[in-house]
Amino acid sequence: MRRIFELLCLGLIVSCINDPGRNDGPGDYSDYTRVPLQAQIQGVQPMTGIVIWSDNAGSHNESYALEYSYMRYSDICKQKDVYDWAPVEKLLSQAAARGHQTVLRFYYTYVGKQCAVPDYIKDLPDYEETKGKSEGRTTYFPDWRNDELKRFHIDFYRRFAEKFDTDPRLAFLETGFGLWAEYHIYDGPFIKGKTFPDAEFQAEFFRSMQKCFLHTPWMISIDAADSKYGPFSYSKDLLDIPFGNFDDSFMCEDHDGYNRSSWLFFGADRYKTSPFGGEFSYYTDYDQKHCLDKAGMHGRTFEDEVARYHMTFIIGNDQPGYQSWERIAEASRSMGYSFRVKDFRVLKGTGAVVEIENAGVAPIYHDAFVEVDGVRGSYNLKALLPGESVWVEIPNRSVSAAPELSIACERLVNGQKIGFEADVR
Repeated sequence: MRRIFELLCLGLIVSCINDPGRNDGPGDYSDYTRVPLQAQIQGVQPMTGIVIWSDNAGSHNESYALEYSYMRYSDICKQKDVYDWAPVEKLLSQAAARGHQTVLRFYYTYVGKQCAVPDYIKDLPDYEETKGKSEGRTTYFPDWRNDELKRFHIDFYRRFAEKFDTDPRLAFLETGFGLWAEYHIYDGPFIKGKTFPDAEFQAEFFRSMQKCFLHTPWMISIDAADSKYGPFSYSKDLLDIPFGNFDDSFMCEDHDGYNRSSWLFFGADRYKTSPFGGEFSYYTDYDQKHCLDKAGMHGRTFEDEVARYHMTFIIGNDQPGYQSWERIAEASRSMGYSFRVKDFRVLKGTGAVVEIENAGVAPIYHDAFVEVDGVRGSYNLKALLPGESVWVEIPNRSVSAAPELSIACERLVNGQKIGFEADVR
């Protein structure tokens, strides 16, 4: 609701979106002098594109802007109410030192591994894990009957938000339950309310996340659309919570079936307020090898699918083994937001006006503003949808004779900047 209210408040400005056929702005800017401006977007834009795992990062930094990592809850908490965030700090700092931000996901259950529930909970007399086979490997599943596990889970994210919700090193947070926190147990002992949390607790968790995370976008898997796992048939109002979605089998051969119906379950327009992301399909080796081919695969091209689903990022850790870094960077630039300055004018003693368009496939999901000579306009670019343009007024009475235009965002790490295209003559 907070995001919807914000967009409504910006409605007056958005209603003034310029007709592409006109050169004048919605106001009377005839006394303003046009400023010639030429610019091109050179690199991958912050918080967009192909994502490389943090333990595989380090080279070709300019070809990607995001890193990804799993993390275990048990690495952060071992005793009740004692949290050691040092592993998160280290991860975020290392990525930031490379000029990148991080997409982070915590898990309890990973195929072939011990359960990542904190030790103090495992030691409780009323906690009993389930040992089973998943993909032929011994895997351990948490006991969601346990009240302390439920309390811990909500408390964990509350404390995480207190520390990292405004941290520029963190771009997006993914969360969920089941295998890899991907909202499914497709192979293994699925028992709702035991190896997978019941709908009532999931609803409680979602509502808590909405209260805790006011700045960092968080996302759940599209697999939560399945009533077998997700809570939405129990509480339909949960769909009003502004979470994003991720798809862990993007570009698979039958994507137009189950995957598309799951996307549409959450609403085709959800991207307008919350990010869409995912990971390239591992269903077959063919999917990984050819998902970024310029000619496409399974009758679809990557760029077309990105535009169709308004994707901001895709985890593609294996892609450097199949594609050139130039192709990875090119594919990354097709994702997320992309700003184009269509007009730039100044009036001495008054300020500047800028007509700016989002030429990308998705909004930017963090606050961003046009600045002229360091003075910021009031319009928040995260309200600018793909294909829309808007005139932004910058009330800078001391605008210089050679004004500098930039896009400011406080969610960037050192070395990052938001670029834009311009051909203003």
